[in-house]
Amino acid sequence: MSSNSLRHIAIIMDGNNRWAKQRGMSGVAGHKAGAERIRDMMTACQELKVEVLTLFAFSSENWKRPTKEVEALLSLFQWYLKQEAKELRKKNVRLRVVGNRSRFSASLQKAITQAEELTRDGDTTLVIAADYGGRWDIANAARVLAEQVAAGTLSPSDIDETRLHEHTSLAELPAPDLLIRTGGELRISNFLLWQFAYTELYFTQTLWPDFGKDDLVLAAEDFWQRQRRFGLTGEQVSRSRRSEGVGHA
Repeated sequence: MSSNSLRHIAIIMDGNNRWAKQRGMSGVAGHKAGAERIRDMMTACQELKVEVLTLFAFSSENWKRPTKEVEALLSLFQWYLKQEAKELRKKNVRLRVVGNRSRFSASLQKAITQAEELTRDGDTTLVIAADYGGRWDIANAARVLAEQVAAGTLSPSDIDETRLHEHTSLAELPAPDLLIRTGGELRISNFLLWQFAYTELYFTQTLWPDFGKDDLVLAAEDFWQRQRRFGLTGEQVSRSRRSEGVGHA
């Protein structure tokens, strides 16, 4: 048995375009197939008793992609919100969207707000990171603290990791325990840089539209086999587990 608690999984959903290309389909079709995987992943997470699933849907850098692809991605995002909000509510899932939504159209912003409001009472959380960047998140938190200092409500000497964390996008949620990146790339691509300080990383060649429940379970099992030290030695962790009466793989 492992004492590793798996409360929060983050996923970089990579490989939609390649999946579509392999099948002679448009990139948009690949992204649509990828969006349809989210429902299965949320269900699988609930079965594993995972409290939070965070998905990297649209990064700050994605604006640099071809205009037609960007428009298709945002249109698909709006379609997903309208299509899935009621389903999420039925499954007791709260939706949260994090990122700089000010660049989105008024209709997309409205769809986000409505979906969040409709699902606000869910006890499992689905976070969608859209127009999100890890550096933006940290800079935004630093700006808030700077404004408080300028207003005289905060002293510079009071700024520490805890204060900054309080103003990051996922401040009220547990830190991600496990990051999964599909599609074979071995990087985190400016996703949740602050939050990933002690997150376990798992990379798979499987393209996102092909990533199913069994793949998620494999990633979880791999996570449960690891020893999470958080700066301690392996011996210290083992002693702590023994004193708590917890075994480990």
